[in-house]
Amino acid sequence: MSAHYTEQQLSFCTSLPKVELHAHLNGSLRDSTIRELALQKNLDPSLTKVLEKGDRTLSEVFQVFGVIHQVTTDHATLTRITQEVIEDFAADNVQYLELRTTPKDRPEHGMTKRSYTEAVIRGLRLAEQGCTTVVRLLLSIDRREDAAAAMATVQLAAELSPCVVGIDLSGNPTVGTWETWEPALQHARKLGLRLTIHAAEVYNPSETKQILEFRPDRLGHMCCLDDNLEKQFYDSLIPVELCLSSNIITESVGSFPDHHFLPFFQAGHPVVLCTDDSGVFETSLSKEYAIAAQAFGLSQKDLWQLSYQAIQHTFLSREDQQKLRESWNEHYATHSHTWN
Repeated sequence: MSAHYTEQQLSFCTSLPKVELHAHLNGSLRDSTIRELALQKNLDPSLTKVLEKGDRTLSEVFQVFGVIHQVTTDHATLTRITQEVIEDFAADNVQYLELRTTPKDRPEHGMTKRSYTEAVIRGLRLAEQGCTTVVRLLLSIDRREDAAAAMATVQLAAELSPCVVGIDLSGNPTVGTWETWEPALQHARKLGLRLTIHAAEVYNPSETKQILEFRPDRLGHMCCLDDNLEKQFYDSLIPVELCLSSNIITESVGSFPDHHFLPFFQAGHPVVLCTDDSGVFETSLSKEYAIAAQAFGLSQKDLWQLSYQAIQHTFLSREDQQKLRESWNEHYATHSHTWN
């Protein structure tokens, strides 16, 4: 999978202030860190051979995730990778980041959902000392989890507010049923947590309909819709997090020009460009913007507007959103006279 864009497009997108709303912690690791951790943990060197290859296939992506899961088993590592991931987004001129992760109970490693999340928060605090990027956390419910585990994640998120601002539902889209996690998500809503849900990654019209009727604050992906679901989706005006490279590599979409970003964008539906797993998919938010510019013929003003409008879909307070807008407006006032 090769993404085609010009150096000029990438340079412009790198200079643009950006908002990232769909980034998974473990999927955003640096390859160099994965190699180092694998060496420290004496993993078979053949497992990390895949890190040397560019343009990874779907099977190679799964191999990378397999290595990541073996090296992120202690609290110090979680703190380190969180700090590094935030630093990498900051270096890409991401000025607001919502970073999501699934709290894990790993008794064999002395880890609980709470200790896992607290280790991540330590990394966030360390990163804040060295960069100006505003970061908030989303705790993910894995679709493999039962109702009790989902409720435990929601309760933990509420206790760790305001650092944690919301709940995500994600994981293997072919596993589980909506009825399992809906009570926890309803409870999260009552507690004042914001909600984003991976939906329609595979064709599952019954579940997608239920999710749309539930009306989360945001949706992720929305790749597989029939005509009825598409109308329901458009009528909902629920903002959607779109991850171009991710959808191509995971074979949810055939090519960049065929991506559903374009009809959504042309219909005026709220869309936010995101990375999903920037490390595993070898991308950045600037690259995703550049891909969109090339694939869909977006102007520089279109790209700035996409970035600016993303602010209103963050899980920040109105006051904090306005602070971001002021930063964007300063950038616009300084640079827009040169844009096409």
